[in-house]
Amino acid sequence: MRFYEAVRLALSTIRVQKLKSFFTLLGVMIGVMFLIAVVSIVEGMGHYMQDDLMGKLIPINTFNLRKTPDVTLGGIDRATWQEWQRRPRIKEEDIAPVLAALSPGTRAAVVSQDNLMVESRYVPKPKQVDASNVTAPWFDIKKMGVTEGRVFTAQEDAMGAPVVVIGTDVASYFFPSVDPIGRELKVGHIPYTVIGIAESQGSVFGVSLDKFIVAPFNSPLKRLTNRHGVIDGIMIQSPDETTMLANEDAVRSVMRTRRKLLPEQKDNFVLETSDQDLEFWNKIKGYLVVAGIALPAIGLVVGAIVIMNIMLVAVAERTAEIGVRKALGARRQDILAQFLVESATLSTVGSAIGVVCGIGISAIIASVSPLPTHVALWSIVVSVLLGAGVGIAAGVYPASRAALLDPITALRAE
Repeated sequence: MRFYEAVRLALSTIRVQKLKSFFTLLGVMIGVMFLIAVVSIVEGMGHYMQDDLMGKLIPINTFNLRKTPDVTLGGIDRATWQEWQRRPRIKEEDIAPVLAALSPGTRAAVVSQDNLMVESRYVPKPKQVDASNVTAPWFDIKKMGVTEGRVFTAQEDAMGAPVVVIGTDVASYFFPSVDPIGRELKVGHIPYTVIGIAESQGSVFGVSLDKFIVAPFNSPLKRLTNRHGVIDGIMIQSPDETTMLANEDAVRSVMRTRRKLLPEQKDNFVLETSDQDLEFWNKIKGYLVVAGIALPAIGLVVGAIVIMNIMLVAVAERTAEIGVRKALGARRQDILAQFLVESATLSTVGSAIGVVCGIGISAIIASVSPLPTHVALWSIVVSVLLGAGVGIAAGVYPASRAALLDPITALRAE
């Protein structure tokens, strides 16, 4: 029997015996469905962490000079945390030597930030927001534009102008019925003029990233975010990865020299990149992918058992057919191939339905929850191959039994 004829026979069996075929394929369908759904969540989280979250916090070809990492995704033990707390702060006097060591074409922005209470005359209740004072290149490095107004200039930063760019949540809360541009917000009882509304930054697992204000680094806000001549860090963006690595080496050399660190001593500062912050997540992602494949495999094992039983029943029901085929010259390998193809076709159809259901579940999860999903092409390929493999493995024993039937005995079965 030719391959396509065996496939056609299997499909006709599914069409004629719909209920029986449904329960035959159910185990494979469930296993593949959950494999697709779980892997899509893990892949979605991976894309979200790398492209959205880390891309917003630390842009491409960028690193931060800080006392401690700005983003920690886990894996930090108590001893490491205590060592971080003992480190000296980055100081304003470190800024000039660091900037002088950077390669041409590099952009750098000084950053200080804290959570501060903000008030406005248009709402009775003040609210805490993320307040930052930064130098002007910060907006270009972050690729943060405005939907209304403008960002502050280097001249306004040098003069310490009391102006702010605000996030969309701040705009909607403090100016519910008026245009924020040109109006005032008070931070520490000092009025700041709103000159721009930043583009929405979205959210992280349902937590908004738009509850912020940004003022010039030398504005009065500087006395509230950090005092005594310290800063939170310097954000440094290079034109390409090679230049970034050179800048990292240069900044590390400057800071180690300024802090008089011996060659055998570790850095008491951090040069933070998105790849470093994602290192822990990538380890967790690997475990989750393995679990996402291993756990649905239980459903595939159940499906294989069901398919084997059904194929054994099919062999018993079609004993006479097998005898006729052997009497007409069919070889053992022909009978074996027929039942293996039928079994593989059944499980492949089940896996295909499972793939469709898994993609549907992924879309539902993404629409009704903050969990991002991304259906990876490799997971679909693996699912279909697993389905076919389950069918072949489950069909080997029934097919071998069919192939070994004596034609005379088979013909007497009727």
